[in-house]
Amino acid sequence: MSLRDNPLGELRVPLTWTAGIVFVIVMIVSVAILLSDRREAFDTDSNGNPRTLTDRLLAPVGDVLSAPGRVTGDGVRGIRGYFFAVSENQRLRAELETMAQWRNEAIALRDVNERYRAILGLKTDPPIAMATARIVTDSRGPFANSRLANAGAELGVRPGNPVMSENGLVGRVVGVTAGASRVLMLTDPASRTPVMVDRTNSRAILTGDGGPNPRLEYLRGQDPVRVGDRVVTSGDGGVFPRGLPVGVAVRGLDGQWRVVLAADKAPVDFVRILKFQDFTQLVDIPALTPAGAPPPTPGATTLPPASPTAAPVSTAPATLPARP
Repeated sequence: MSLRDNPLGELRVPLTWTAGIVFVIVMIVSVAILLSDRREAFDTDSNGNPRTLTDRLLAPVGDVLSAPGRVTGDGVRGIRGYFFAVSENQRLRAELETMAQWRNEAIALRDVNERYRAILGLKTDPPIAMATARIVTDSRGPFANSRLANAGAELGVRPGNPVMSENGLVGRVVGVTAGASRVLMLTDPASRTPVMVDRTNSRAILTGDGGPNPRLEYLRGQDPVRVGDRVVTSGDGGVFPRGLPVGVAVRGLDGQWRVVLAADKAPVDFVRILKFQDFTQLVDIPALTPAGAPPPTPGATTLPPASPTAAPVSTAPATLPARP
């Protein structure tokens, strides 16, 4: 076969030129590296510093030579991420479940702190001493509704003390012992609470019947109550201080006026026991007593002084006329 018929003969010239070009490039790179390693200084000319020129020449070559390494590294990372995606997904799911538990605990703690802040911020006008307690047991039934609070005689709690939550009146204390007190709820059939309608000042008795909404009884006056009227304690009889929030008036299915209790807005677990006995503890008795006069005795009645012209009262025992 002749040289002209050889199919590889046409590739000799391009291969020769390619080898020559590669050789020239290698020589240029070698010279540039040698120039960049020189320590002596050169005068600045139009071409700039020799090291800067060398860096400009080597940058494209370095990018081309490092391209396969970058592509290979990206491919390895992609393959590794594909094969380890399942384990990574499982790890992220476990971490998400843990974070969800912490989130639920944080929400519960936030709610408890808000309730603590609300119950501790409860105030009355005039101020009344209070004891903070927590409801520990719940006694419910068709004819009873009372609860036990973990505050007793050691904190100055007495029978008759009103009990409030952060939203409104809950009931009153009916029994006290060391470390505990029994609270009679407003819904208990034995509960009777003097109240009034805030809009009209109409008095009534809030009577429990075992249901969630106690009745308003003994209402007086023309149109004394309307749906949505605010009901508060009236203070009549000195059992409760006046103005404690009780609830809102509604018309029951049986046609009677009832009260949706304000305390039902939240679970009754944290309460404040008002150390209220009567209205005399809300005023300064010595300041109201005239100078030189003895302080009034509770339950005693004083008679007005006798007139000088009044007939003397005989102290002799009366005698009955004899029978015929």
